[in-house]
Amino acid sequence: MNFTYMHPAEQIVMIINRIYTKQMTTTSGGNLSILDDEGNLWITPSGIDKGTLSIGDICQIKPDGTVIGKHRPSSELPFHKCVYAARPDVRAVLHAHPQALVSFSLVGKVPNTKIIPSPHLVCGEIGFAEYGLPGSIELGNKLAEQFRKGRNVVIMENHGVVTCGKDLFEAFMIFETLERAAALNIVAHQLGTPSVLTDEQIYLGVDHGKTPLAEFLPGEIPSYEKKARKDMCALIHRAYDQELFTSTQGTFSERLDDHAFLITPYGMDRKYLEPEDLVRIENGKREAGKTPSRAYRIHQMIYERHPQVNAVVMATPTHVMAFGITRTPLDPRTIPESYIMIRDLVRVPYGTSVLNPEQIAEAISESTPVILAENEFVLTVGSTLINAFDRLEVAEFTANTIIHAMTIGQIAPISQDRIEEINKAFHLN
Repeated sequence: MNFTYMHPAEQIVMIINRIYTKQMTTTSGGNLSILDDEGNLWITPSGIDKGTLSIGDICQIKPDGTVIGKHRPSSELPFHKCVYAARPDVRAVLHAHPQALVSFSLVGKVPNTKIIPSPHLVCGEIGFAEYGLPGSIELGNKLAEQFRKGRNVVIMENHGVVTCGKDLFEAFMIFETLERAAALNIVAHQLGTPSVLTDEQIYLGVDHGKTPLAEFLPGEIPSYEKKARKDMCALIHRAYDQELFTSTQGTFSERLDDHAFLITPYGMDRKYLEPEDLVRIENGKREAGKTPSRAYRIHQMIYERHPQVNAVVMATPTHVMAFGITRTPLDPRTIPESYIMIRDLVRVPYGTSVLNPEQIAEAISESTPVILAENEFVLTVGSTLINAFDRLEVAEFTANTIIHAMTIGQIAPISQDRIEEINKAFHLN
């Protein structure tokens, strides 16, 4: 989706609706603003239901302070102005009250962003501002002090979080990525002690996959590829809606033939991916003018080694990754569906995808269709795209139910004789 020609009010409504729909703020909570090239500040109104906000509700504040609109601007306008004054490079500010980050604000802490690579790479250093009265200049000055240090996200003591960016979509990506990291921290602490990555480990994969592939100019797109592109986008959007993907995390690919596959692009918001955004990899070359996910090498190796695999998914869903970052065993012998879909879960150490991707490709088999890369991702394969997606869903469901079950009693896994019964009944041997 091209946002270049989208009006500031339209952008604000789109993102506040996204935040509210994903339950990352309440009816009365949160405020967003954009500073346009003419110096006008566009901001959400005060006291208007975030669940029904329309373009006509957004307030415009002219450079001379004149307010245009049918509502009063957000009561938090003072701190928005303070952030813009402190950071001339910023063109959007986002404030909301997502549950996990508010939890951190209540205990005076910031989440550790180094438990998987993406949060630290996307969010950078996290600021923390001491409590200030909502709507006060005091609060604005405390926030400005943090943003002036070059930070793009600040947690507000006993309040919420503020992010900024070159546009509202960047501010949202930072916001959502940090909220997911906060949730992962909280869930992981229910299992044990999270393993934290060093800076060297985090940057291990930054340049991986950036070596430009040779390009090819695609010809006319055949009907089967058009369908594959549309179907893949539908599942990417579903994965996002079900919180298996975030705006910055999650990769799908699907085999087209023995020499080509489609894969998600690098650095594009998963919520808005369109069929034309997907990248075709053919004979080791990329579709001209497009940048594929940096994980394309692993996907390519899997397709080359396993003709029965036609789809691959990589993601960082909260509950599965909690097992991955705490090194806690994840036993899929919980209910028959979990065992049938996951079988014998394979774990690999962090960095394997960069240092030894062949190990991951070789670990794939009929009995090991799911790989958990510690502090990195969960990878699932399938005979079809929906089959690989189903395995990702089941893996996250299984991890979630195990964590819940641990709070109410001792888990009794399916016994080995019953596993053998399932193997025989479903022809899994």
